[in-house]
Amino acid sequence: WRAEHEKTGYEHVTPMTDEAVAVLEEAREANPGSGEKLILPATKDPSASISRGRTGAWWRKAERLAGLEPKARRGWHSLRRKFASDLMDLPLKVLCELGGWKEAQTVLRCYQQADSVQLRKALDSRPRVRA
Repeated sequence: WRAEHEKTGYEHVTPMTDEAVAVLEEAREANPGSGEKLILPATKDPSASISRGRTGAWWRKAERLAGLEPKARRGWHSLRRKFASDLMDLPLKVLCELGGWKEAQTVLRCYQQADSVQLRKALDSRPRVRA
């Protein structure tokens, strides 16, 4: 993310999966000359990013198409929570770099959520007192 597009002004570069790179390269081939343009431009102003309202509408449509009941706190940001929770075993510094979090405390306070499988794994990995 470029600092001017980030709400905290924190510029960071994150590696992408091979699949994500392939999709973006395919989009670039389909739209020659799009190199420095926004990936998701606003409908009426291609120099501006798409609005939160539009992305929210996309999310609600995706929920509907998937047959999911709308649920509080489930939206685009929930994908960041899932990302942070799924990668909980990574060193925190690595996770912060991948997710673009400037402060590790933000990840711990707001994003990572341990599930029962992770809690069980932690308990099972502890040293045994008795054989």
